[in-house]
Amino acid sequence: MAEVDMHDDRLLPPEPSVRAVARDLYSQVKGLPLLCPHGHVDPSLLADDEPFPDPAWLFIIPDHYVHRMLHSARIPHEELGLVEVDGTQRETDSRRVWKRLCENWHLFRATPSKIWLEMELAEVFGITTRLSADTADQVYDQLLERLTQPEYRPRALFERFNIEVLATTDDATDPLEAHQRIRDDAWTGTVIPTYRPDKVLDPDQPTFQPSLRLLAEVTGEDTMSYPGYLAALRQRREHFRRMGATATDHGHPSAYTVELSDTDAEKLFRRVTEGQHDAGDAEQFRGHMLMQMAQMSLEDGLVMQLHPGSVRNHDPHLLARYGLDKGADIPGPTDYVNNLKPLLNRYGNEPDFTFVAFTLDEAAYSRELAPLAGYYPAMQLGPAWWFYDSPHGIRRYRELVTETAGFYNTAGFNDDTRAFASIPVRHDVARRIDCGYLAQLVVEHRMAEDEAHEVAYALAYGRAKEVYRL
Repeated sequence: MAEVDMHDDRLLPPEPSVRAVARDLYSQVKGLPLLCPHGHVDPSLLADDEPFPDPAWLFIIPDHYVHRMLHSARIPHEELGLVEVDGTQRETDSRRVWKRLCENWHLFRATPSKIWLEMELAEVFGITTRLSADTADQVYDQLLERLTQPEYRPRALFERFNIEVLATTDDATDPLEAHQRIRDDAWTGTVIPTYRPDKVLDPDQPTFQPSLRLLAEVTGEDTMSYPGYLAALRQRREHFRRMGATATDHGHPSAYTVELSDTDAEKLFRRVTEGQHDAGDAEQFRGHMLMQMAQMSLEDGLVMQLHPGSVRNHDPHLLARYGLDKGADIPGPTDYVNNLKPLLNRYGNEPDFTFVAFTLDEAAYSRELAPLAGYYPAMQLGPAWWFYDSPHGIRRYRELVTETAGFYNTAGFNDDTRAFASIPVRHDVARRIDCGYLAQLVVEHRMAEDEAHEVAYALAYGRAKEVYRL
């Protein structure tokens, strides 16, 4: 039966002299604690600490990378165990869902999903059998047996993964009940929320009006008035901050920012809350509110993250049937130089403001983002994100940004995942690729080896700790 080769030097450069340096660098950072300043793990997973139900629920159903590849091969979503917006789950046999993945494992060759999943199986669960239609049942049974053991429950894995801090991503109106239960418990793991106000900042979201009403309920503010709305947002930010949050996150369609007068902002707010706005008004409102979020970050110290450039829910049929985040989000071009100019001109030189920008538009790295981060003190570059948090993507990121922005205008690594068991392997991939990149600089005599060790530590641990104030 074929086995997966978990070679000690996987992902390190093949040239012997470079590999030797990379191996030495990696040996110094591979055991560092994991800082996870941006991700999408459900905090109730760790609050409840219940066993994972089965392999499909652990590896397939929450993973949009898996959905999209299988869907591209004409495999219907209902055969993957996805739950519809009305709560219906057409395929309830998790073994059949698992078999669907194994039967089509060839589709994932050379993808990061294959690397992550094989590393998870080998390093977390001790399974090196290669996935296929023939091995599906055997691997499923092995996983099922392990998931019944206490050392594979969420908190035990959290500790085994050596996670120092895990940040979740939470709606502005979230009561943070799961976070409170974690804080009230005797468990010592550190799990913190991140303030994500998209549903109350974006008039194009179908839940915008209900979210405003909910925001009024949880804050006691009049969110149908512009002053009350701003007061409610500030109140929720303070609640998140008291619960341990160090950052906000904004997943807007673009990086557009604009500063409006109070009079114009109030008029625009009235149009969007009354449903009398057009697409231009929605963009103006989002852009103005990003400026407001920056001002509030300057006041309360929360790091501001922006994840623009995703054409979200590209497939309206998928959205209508299964809801958000099921794999149909597509990268789009993003203008950072002009769109961020109002924000950076106003706040980019503020010593107490930190702004982390991400992109799905690789062309923007060397042309726009690296030069901006290489100038404005407040701006940091987020790591290669989403479609590019892969071996080639991470390497290209370093090649495109380092000569202009350096290493110390970047924010380290974050895993940005819902797939809890993949967290350590995603960090490990990034550490291996970064060590390979640094080793090449050493061998080319562009960096001393002791400097490379310092940078390797910074990229694996130090930058995230400093930038996100962990």
